[in-house]
Amino acid sequence: MNASQRPRLNSPGEGSGSGDSGILNEQVLVLVFESIRWDVHTICQTASVSKKLRAVAERILWRHLCLNRAPRMMETLTSGTQNGRIGGGWHALGKLLFFCCGCESTRHFGLSEPLLGHFVRESRFSKTSGRSFLAKKCRGDLLYVSDPCEHSVRDREDDLGIYRGVFRGFQKSKTRALLIRRLELEERGRCPYCGARVWSMTAARLVPKSAARRLGSKEGGLEYFVCVNGHMYGTCWLVPLSSDDEDIDDVDEDDGGSDDSDGNINGFGFGGSSSNITTTNAKEKKMQTWGHLKSNKAVSPAHKSIVWTWQLALQALAWLMYGISGVKEMLRQMGAFEAAISQQQNFKLRRTLPSDI
Repeated sequence: MNASQRPRLNSPGEGSGSGDSGILNEQVLVLVFESIRWDVHTICQTASVSKKLRAVAERILWRHLCLNRAPRMMETLTSGTQNGRIGGGWHALGKLLFFCCGCESTRHFGLSEPLLGHFVRESRFSKTSGRSFLAKKCRGDLLYVSDPCEHSVRDREDDLGIYRGVFRGFQKSKTRALLIRRLELEERGRCPYCGARVWSMTAARLVPKSAARRLGSKEGGLEYFVCVNGHMYGTCWLVPLSSDDEDIDDVDEDDGGSDDSDGNINGFGFGGSSSNITTTNAKEKKMQTWGHLKSNKAVSPAHKSIVWTWQLALQALAWLMYGISGVKEMLRQMGAFEAAISQQQNFKLRRTLPSDI
């Protein structure tokens, strides 16, 4: 991605007005978030303070988060796209990188109770794994898929795996063309990352057998959806691995092992802990069927202090803004109450006074 494709930051005298405070100045915000390694929780808190900050976050901060935390992956996803645009927006992609969407029961995948989404501490995205989720007719498409996030279910011995992914150039992909020809969009389902309508890959009969092998699941024990913006999410039942299970080769026969290495992306995580996004390729010998990649990089106390200070400042600003509006409403109600009391007292006074006064 060249410099001309990056969003232009307002100078201190530009933006929504020359009187913008430092917290609304885009250059100041970028410098602050660079110092805390683009902490995703702090970006969420910033976007929740006001409409102006939410607009800045969606236009600037989420894009910088994705580019800084997963540069190789973003370079691949934006190559060949117009002005480096991402389907569904950068905020949806940022959420997909760091958020497990949870799941609920569907017509092809039954659950006793829904599971809520949550932020993840480590993520591993793989182009090679993505090929296992594509039908043979669509192997020319490029799809990143994460390792499944494990969840225990009370009434089952198998763990529940929740995974997510994203297509490159989905609007021109063979998968989209095939889905349009085969079935209609789901009536009730919505993408948990961008809110768009989705197709069921299970209903379209586009789930290859290699997807179950890649996940470590039984055939027929998984389901996944793709939205109109190219976000993919799904669920599966994870089969426990025994000690004598053979290692799973990370290169499918149709893969060819031609992926370039994307490397590891380490960064400062939310909550003052280390967070990892890892993108892998076909050169790796073994697949981690599930589990997390731990970061050995220690987080300095200085970075923790900066994150906590910034979060406290955002909370104080939010309380101040809500407090000002609350005080105004309280004063308005007090004024109306005092006016009503004064009117009632004047009415009583007129009734007690003699009529000739």
